[in-house]
Amino acid sequence: MTEAPDDRTLVTAAQAGDTAALEQLLRRHYDRIHAVCRRIAGSTRDADDAAQEAMISIVRGLPRFDGRAQFSTWAYRVATNAALDELRRRKRRPALHVVGDDQAQPDPVDPLAERRLSGVADRMSIDAALDELPEEFRAAVVLRDVADLDYAEIAETLGVPVGTVKSRIARGRSQLAALLGNQHGAPQRPTPGTTPGSGTAGPPPPTAPP
Repeated sequence: MTEAPDDRTLVTAAQAGDTAALEQLLRRHYDRIHAVCRRIAGSTRDADDAAQEAMISIVRGLPRFDGRAQFSTWAYRVATNAALDELRRRKRRPALHVVGDDQAQPDPVDPLAERRLSGVADRMSIDAALDELPEEFRAAVVLRDVADLDYAEIAETLGVPVGTVKSRIARGRSQLAALLGNQHGAPQRPTPGTTPGSGTAGPPPPTAPP
């Protein structure tokens, strides 16, 4: 069985104009990009928009990607910024009440993020608690507990020192534990560098723009 090409190979091919390589690269990372957007933005609809913007930014920025960081790290940085931008836009939007929407079902959570944070509390409690965290804490916790990045990768993604990342994660988890009433503390991730699981989240990724 032929092994799937790694990210570096796909990036090189995509930068040379191979649209099939670009499609494979986008599909490989879309699930976790959407999961990051979902947990930061706090809404499936906003996550869809943020993930779409992230994918467009990745395609547009790929010719300038120099490979000094892992592609996944760079992609999660783009996704984090897109989700934070969407979150800020949502806060600026006036609240609208839709008649007959009082009984609407809550947005479903993507399965990957659900597994990452399972055992802490039910989905709605986690969403509500994450909404209460400052943006910098939320982003650090999501990148660790949803994207499974190690501390160095998160530091590179957020552009802050590793010590700051550890502090934000610790404080974010502590606040989550308090908000969730978890006396045993917030979730602890495995040793950095472990291989993440797989899952599906949100709609299928967009095709590459022409």
